[in-house]
Amino acid sequence: MADGTGKSAARALAPSLYGRAEIFALERETVFARSWRLIGHENMLAKAGDFLTDDLAGRSIIAVRGEDGVVRAFHNVCPHRAGPLAMTSDGHCEGAITCQYHGWRFTFEGRLQSARDFGAAEGFDPREHGLTPVRMETWRGFLFVTLSAAAPPIRQMMAPVDASWTDQTVQPYALRRSHRIKCDWKAYVENYLEGYHVPLIHPGLDAEIDSSKYTVHMEGDIAVHRAPSRKADNVYTGYWAWAWPWLGINVYEHGVMMERISPVGPEETRLDYLYFFDPARGGELEDMLKLSDAVTDEDLKMCEIVHRNIVSGAYKAGPLSPRHEGAVAWFQARLRRDAGYPA
Repeated sequence: MADGTGKSAARALAPSLYGRAEIFALERETVFARSWRLIGHENMLAKAGDFLTDDLAGRSIIAVRGEDGVVRAFHNVCPHRAGPLAMTSDGHCEGAITCQYHGWRFTFEGRLQSARDFGAAEGFDPREHGLTPVRMETWRGFLFVTLSAAAPPIRQMMAPVDASWTDQTVQPYALRRSHRIKCDWKAYVENYLEGYHVPLIHPGLDAEIDSSKYTVHMEGDIAVHRAPSRKADNVYTGYWAWAWPWLGINVYEHGVMMERISPVGPEETRLDYLYFFDPARGGELEDMLKLSDAVTDEDLKMCEIVHRNIVSGAYKAGPLSPRHEGAVAWFQARLRRDAGYPA
């Protein structure tokens, strides 16, 4: 199909790549395990022993602040019998990291400190049973982890964001909101990467921005969103971006919201909204949350319908708009390359 310029329009991914367990398993190893994952921010870990956990490609990860002030990441797995070191998304370890299954204790640097009531065992060397570290890097105080030794430095990936988001201040952590969507994660990301749908399903947002001038373009692995405001007091004014493959970055006048897009399974996605806001600007935060909740609800409903339609057998891959869906085409081409989907 031509796009009006004589060029053939890119086509969307085949519907057979959505909602299938074997495709999700393929993406987990070829995309998720090789990508950077936001786990939180340094200011969420105020003192030694404070921790955060998250899932990365099916592996539970724990990040903990040590007595030396350094934040380190490990697999949230005890080397004894695979018990969990922590069972909540955040919390505090007093003095040591303690396995919740058999009580083995580890220093915040990952060394085995005590194998509780283990008994004498010939050849048992505590130095051989420390926690397994996970690669972690920081950007603006945000903590990113990856299972890949080959992933480029996170600062290199985020360079396009630094070029536009010049204020280095990150406000204190304010709150987290989570939403579950019954759809393949790709359907949600594709929705995130275009403003084509805004005037039809987001009346509140459309009243704030001029959606006829909404653009999304790629800068490296970053998709940058731009849309002029319709009014001076637009609560959405700021910088919007998306980082491959699952992070939204929303910068406002008095804070920032980091949106983690978390694939849970072939037909379920979780959104984690982490808000960092000026405590003195609670009014602005409340206004933003109100509009954000409305926009999120509208997106969730549409993405669930789209997912059902894709997997129903009634849909065949359609053309992508060269004007509005260039970032979607980039995302899908990157997935084809990295995941190596079956033909």
